[in-house]
Amino acid sequence: MRLLRTVQRAVLLGALTASVLPAQAIRSTAGFTLTNLARNDDGSTGLVNTGFTFNLFGLTQNQLFVNNNGNVTFTEALETYTPDPIAGGGLAILAPFWADVDTRNTASGITAYGTGLLGGRNAFAVNWFDVGYYDTHADLLNTFQLIMIDRSDTGAGNFDFEFNYAKIQWDTGDASDGENGLCGRPPLDQSPARVGWANGGATTVELAGSNVCGAFLDNGPNSLIRNSLNSNNVLGRYVWNVRNGVIQPPPDVPPGVVPEPSTYALMGTGLVGLAGLARRRRRNG
Repeated sequence: MRLLRTVQRAVLLGALTASVLPAQAIRSTAGFTLTNLARNDDGSTGLVNTGFTFNLFGLTQNQLFVNNNGNVTFTEALETYTPDPIAGGGLAILAPFWADVDTRNTASGITAYGTGLLGGRNAFAVNWFDVGYYDTHADLLNTFQLIMIDRSDTGAGNFDFEFNYAKIQWDTGDASDGENGLCGRPPLDQSPARVGWANGGATTVELAGSNVCGAFLDNGPNSLIRNSLNSNNVLGRYVWNVRNGVIQPPPDVPPGVVPEPSTYALMGTGLVGLAGLARRRRRNG
């Protein structure tokens, strides 16, 4: 059985290597002032400045926490590595790829963040470029990015945010019951990556493919690099507009350009918030 899994994994990796699309969705941050988050597992920054003031869910601010595990939060850092439902309940979050990122292996890239200009507008970027997964693995690597762009030209506090993807080769860390960066084997309580956002209350969106084994991989059924949202058909880019503190629903577009609204999992009330969630696994050591 293990030999079969090894062969299947080799076939998958060959397909991924042969079919990865150009990284056109990733924004260049060459002119940004970037700070590296030291190699770590489950670490976070303190409050860092975004370079502009934004209104998110009615709270006007200019700071946030960058969390190594593929997300940013606004009122406290988040170390949780096994992704739980991106549900409201006390902690607003933007999660381009919430999973067990581990950058301790020197073959992994590291998380970097900072401020700059995009199209003449103030912007804040977080780059998770070529990052590995727990426990200290770098045989598979993911490249994704969060960009926040000042749109105060449309109203005070308005901004856009983007989830950008170039390569998704793994979706599950060892402590989330993954094996070699992937899931799909018993037990059935494996917890692969989740993508979406929450306002800390009842309003939450997860992209279809969240918590589905293999869905977000480069050749997966909900491949993040092969779809787009509200981005003028830039594959691998998912854009939301925030106006007057509210994240606007994307406009209707023809099929095949971006996922239909039905590809969202719209989460309602009654879901447990992130702030008080206990870790599903305890680290060894």
